[in-house]
Amino acid sequence: MDKVVFIAFASEDKGTRDLFVGQRKLANTPYDWVDMSVKQPYDSEWKTRVRTRVRRSDGVIALISSSTPRATGQLWEIKCAIEEGKPLLGIWIENGYRVKPAQMAGAPCKEWTWANVGAFIDGI
Repeated sequence: MDKVVFIAFASEDKGTRDLFVGQRKLANTPYDWVDMSVKQPYDSEWKTRVRTRVRRSDGVIALISSSTPRATGQLWEIKCAIEEGKPLLGIWIENGYRVKPAQMAGAPCKEWTWANVGAFIDGI
């Protein structure tokens, strides 16, 4: 059974998020998951929908970039993952940027490699 993963990302990083999610469909990718990220944020039901999706997910991956500190929606999604007790992994998506958001608490941030993503998915 595929794992269900919520992807938290800054709206400025939507293109990278699309690449990250699309990578799982390549024939040689050693893992798969069901994408639960929210593509249309900030409507009146946004926080309710996010919390429901996070609860239904096996884990949360946060794509971390220099846009993250200003991405109030993404930071709330990360906080929600912590509140819901979901396994959380930060993935660095920008060369040279390594500032872990306080909202990540004790969750790790790692390089974007198949090994790192696969180990997280296999472990949830």
